[in-house]
Amino acid sequence: MFGVETPNWNHVEPVNTALRDLIGVETSVLRLLSVEGGRVPFGGVVTYHVEAHDEPDHGLLDPADAPEPDAEHRLPWARLGGPAELVAWADMVITRTGPAAQVRSWNLSSVHRLPTANGQVWLKAVPPFFADEGSVIKMVAAHDPTLVPEVLASAPNRVLLSQAEGANCWPVTAEQIENVVPRWVAVQHALAGEAQLRPSAVPMPDFGLPDTLTHGDFHPGNWRSSGVVIDWSDAVWGHPALDACRLMEYADPGLHDLIRRVWSDAWLSHRPDSKPLAALEIAPRASRLHNAVKYQEFLDNIEESERIYHRGDPEIELREALRLVTP
Repeated sequence: MFGVETPNWNHVEPVNTALRDLIGVETSVLRLLSVEGGRVPFGGVVTYHVEAHDEPDHGLLDPADAPEPDAEHRLPWARLGGPAELVAWADMVITRTGPAAQVRSWNLSSVHRLPTANGQVWLKAVPPFFADEGSVIKMVAAHDPTLVPEVLASAPNRVLLSQAEGANCWPVTAEQIENVVPRWVAVQHALAGEAQLRPSAVPMPDFGLPDTLTHGDFHPGNWRSSGVVIDWSDAVWGHPALDACRLMEYADPGLHDLIRRVWSDAWLSHRPDSKPLAALEIAPRASRLHNAVKYQEFLDNIEESERIYHRGDPEIELREALRLVTP
């Protein structure tokens, strides 16, 4: 057992750093095995399945049970050789100037940071039930390339992206809302029309607004202070109010009126006959139901040991939806 610099279970770069210092070889975290204590997704004593990329000093290690065979729903990067295969794919596109750093690994994504002569490049892989992030980003970039990172390469369930400059937007500010929301609405207006992705599981009345591309997880942690929005793998085709609701679910309540005004003004500039504020009256219910369906999909398609991240989330969202309709 050893301590690491992060309490977040899926932020695994400090785990690999500590292991390198301890056993003298590079490693990759494949998956979470168990957690004792802590509170999702932070803290406690976490046990991982880790792959060593060279022979470690076994005198420094306690004997352990052999890992179980690949289980149902185990993702490619959670299998032996999986992280190395992802990096090898990226190496066919870029020339690295140093070692790849595994930054994040859990049931919904694998993220590596790759150094190049032109700056950091990000290698991301996602499960097959997510949207093709490379294709989604290209759809957005066709209308506003400043809103998304550049796609350097993509393949099914994986993408290689340029650096999205800036810090995440926790807590989000009024200035950031006024910067990002109108630009995103303009893209949604431009993309409105025949569905190009799977539809949201929860339709709602349109109020004069079109079904279009929705980010799916439009919270400030997926915004960068440079005005770039990241993490597009939750994208679906649906009512644009779902994204406004997701933002309000995470923003300080004192900013909710501003979000409503900025979002509605942006839509009225494109669709003068629409009723965006009326849409926002009922959209929170649809958003919570959409969240519940999404979280259940996660649970249905990830292996047992990593369901800890989302166990109970569908019920939380359903209770919140019920609260919104209960007098």
